[in-house]
Amino acid sequence: MNIYLILYSKRGCHLCEGLLEKLQQIKYIKTQEWHLEIRDITTNSDWFEAYQYEVPVLVQKLSKGEKTLPRSSPRATVEQVENILNKNLILN
Repeated sequence: MNIYLILYSKRGCHLCEGLLEKLQQIKYIKTQEWHLEIRDITTNSDWFEAYQYEVPVLVQKLSKGEKTLPRSSPRATVEQVENILNKNLILN
């Protein structure tokens, strides 16, 4: 079972870029391979309405919907982001 994450983001968002850089440094989550999809909220009106004031938003795609994950501090280290993921992800 692979873990599937979605990052709701938008172009020019420095917080989004920072989180993406940290995520790209994480090889395994809960010893599992994982995949990341980046969704630009400016390309979909539903995403824009939901996240325009919240980006970056990281969610886990589940078989029945999405689970929003806790926001990490922009100053969080890669290890801290990894710990947040390990504590909050659901394994199917």
